[in-house]
Amino acid sequence: MATEPDTTLFPSESSDLVRRIRARTPARLLAGRAGASYRTETQMELRAAHAAARDAVRTELDLEACLGADVVRRWKIFEVCTTAGSKDEYLLRPDLGRRLSGESRAEIPRLCPSEVNLQIIIGDGLSVTAVAAQAPRLLELLLEGAKANGWTAGQPFLVRHCRVGVLNEIGELLAPDVAVLLIGERPGLATAESLSAYMGYRPRSGHTDANRNLISNIHSRGVSLWDAAGRILRLAGQMMRAGDSGCNLKEQFAAFDENRLATPKSTQERKHSS
Repeated sequence: MATEPDTTLFPSESSDLVRRIRARTPARLLAGRAGASYRTETQMELRAAHAAARDAVRTELDLEACLGADVVRRWKIFEVCTTAGSKDEYLLRPDLGRRLSGESRAEIPRLCPSEVNLQIIIGDGLSVTAVAAQAPRLLELLLEGAKANGWTAGQPFLVRHCRVGVLNEIGELLAPDVAVLLIGERPGLATAESLSAYMGYRPRSGHTDANRNLISNIHSRGVSLWDAAGRILRLAGQMMRAGDSGCNLKEQFAAFDENRLATPKSTQERKHSS
């Protein structure tokens, strides 16, 4: 004889428990089913999310379309590229995305001041969609925060076909105290708009992820732009004071107060201590 399903294990979609769970995560939890399959609505949502993820990865970056013409003009953002010559090559050869092209190696020192306290780089990574959605406002917050803390900030620029390891080469070219790479994360079925901030203290050849700190999931249902800016600035201050980054530095999660960040050493003091 057929038995009724145990509703304590499968609460109604209208229940307070389901609403509270769904409010805390973009994951498709307790989505229900039709027989052994997803419901039509769920299936269509999954297909749309998959299409958005593919578009985020495959789209070629256009500087002004991505960041906005006003942002590009205001901050004088320019574009360089890695040794990956195309999107296909970039996806197939991650190593090529970690090295700058010869022309880019000459262009960056020509247009950017060296030995600044904070150098911000934007990379397309695996989601141009994320860069377009998050990077313009986050860049503004970071540059304003750097100014408020009395830090020198480098000329921001964008790297096409970018992988995280390019930080090492940029660090050697410009020698900043802290380098921050805002890069599009690999998209999933929850969102294609998630940005990451990889940070390193004086990055250089041979550095790995163990020498870097990461703030990820920067998007509307993850880490907000304001919270991300606060965490990045606070962590940059920690790096400058400790003279280190990565696994040797634990991020402090106290409420952000930009006035509590110590002003870093002057450039002259840094030269003597190097």
